[in-house]
Amino acid sequence: MSTAKSEYKRVTVKSLVDMKQKGEKISMLTSYDYSMAKIVDAAKVDVILVGDSASNVMAGHETTLPITLDQMIYHATSVIRAVNRALVVVDIPFGSYQSDPKEALRSAIRIMKESGAHAVKLEGGCEIKESVKRILNAGIPVMGHLGLTPQSIYKFGTYSVRAKEEDEAEKLIEDAKMLEKLGCFAIVLEKIPAELTKRVSEQLSIPTIGIGGGPYADGQVLVIHDLLGMTHEFNPRFLRRYMNLYEEMGNAISRYVSDVKNQDFPNEDEQY
Repeated sequence: MSTAKSEYKRVTVKSLVDMKQKGEKISMLTSYDYSMAKIVDAAKVDVILVGDSASNVMAGHETTLPITLDQMIYHATSVIRAVNRALVVVDIPFGSYQSDPKEALRSAIRIMKESGAHAVKLEGGCEIKESVKRILNAGIPVMGHLGLTPQSIYKFGTYSVRAKEEDEAEKLIEDAKMLEKLGCFAIVLEKIPAELTKRVSEQLSIPTIGIGGGPYADGQVLVIHDLLGMTHEFNPRFLRRYMNLYEEMGNAISRYVSDVKNQDFPNEDEQY
């Protein structure tokens, strides 16, 4: 069933709630730099996530844990300069909010003031309740994140599907309801069973954004490097590649090298 898209000159947290109420799906993609964000925004993606996945795809780390608050602010600032329409949400990185609600607030304020971002995202449920409350009380919009939470990878020990057992599923539902009650404007549900995504989405008035959670979420998010096929070794079931830029870029660069070596570039038309 298709739903007519609304035209938003600027997407806000209220816009996302309106989309859910109208049955319009929410599109969300990551960006970490000016050039990519400009393309993504022009394509009318609703939400741009400056994700801590920059730790993986931009810096080459195995996990999201090493990226720092300063680095996240740098990426967010670059993205904000490019965006005219999308809502820009920034991940608060590991170690910047978990242990101390006051530190969580300081981190969120730095992101908002120094980058100009529109909202922040935190991973976790009841264990970060006080941090979420502090940030929301300061007037900063918060997006939650439940299910597979990559910042807790060493706790889980695996990137496999979460909440397959009923007790964990029930906790996830309780955490989702708590985050909504606190005032979060949306929740990412990562790598959980599709039926659980449906249960959560139906019980919340705020939007859910799925990644590896099936079609029942109110929106979907992917890492832009995965969608474009710039990463070629990451092949989860939920990923749909819309291009194979790894191969296309490699071929283009190889042609450039060959043209330089063969003295074909630059030619007469490519000089002054």
